[in-house]
Amino acid sequence: MAAKIRKGDKVVVLTGKDKGKTGSVLQVMPTETRALVQGLNLVRRHTKQTAAQDAGIYTKEASIHLSNLALVDAAGKPTRVGFKTQDDGKKVRVARTTGDLIDG
Repeated sequence: MAAKIRKGDKVVVLTGKDKGKTGSVLQVMPTETRALVQGLNLVRRHTKQTAAQDAGIYTKEASIHLSNLALVDAAGKPTRVGFKTQDDGKKVRVARTTGDLIDG
């Protein structure tokens, strides 16, 4: 199945503690159907000291399930993603709300 949300996309969180917040996708994990979104779903981790890193409490992003994310269209609203095949045979993503091309 083609990826509806990709690295670098601007997304909005639909449910959870960060509902309504937007951010850009840092990483997509398709086998786990999860994604990391910059600045959202932050968790604090206690880490031991290693040769490369000091001990302490660090804040980092945790993954969010793809079903809880929606792509942001040109108007800034959440939209579902569809696919169209162009005349040259290239498959592109399309915003369902406006019908605009996402991939360009």
